[in-house]
Amino acid sequence: MSEAIKKFYGTGRRKEAVARVWVMPGSGRFIVDGKDVKERFPRATHLKEILGPLKDTALEGQLDVRAVTCGGGVSGQAGAIRLGVARALLEMNEELRKRLRQYGHLTRDPRMKERKKYGQPGARKRFQFSKR
Repeated sequence: MSEAIKKFYGTGRRKEAVARVWVMPGSGRFIVDGKDVKERFPRATHLKEILGPLKDTALEGQLDVRAVTCGGGVSGQAGAIRLGVARALLEMNEELRKRLRQYGHLTRDPRMKERKKYGQPGARKRFQFSKR
């Protein structure tokens, strides 16, 4: 009977997006919502953001990553996966904390959508003012 593969979990959030990320020893496969990461995020900036924690810790190609996202848009999901990967790497090896913190991968982006207020159509927009 083979030895069970150790999986490390991390949750990432950004805007309205949430990503659940599992990192395990492997050959460098990166699967997001059942698709390859390059297929799911074709834009180079998103790909660079997602792969950042692995590149900065020199673990790219040594770990398999599986992520499941929900909510938000493409950019929010990319940011959520980045944070999830960083937290999973931290769970795997606590010594990576200094390097991940140095490159800003452990900081949760606090920016959220501002709530709509009563008496107006949006968060900041006002109904048209009529003097007469």
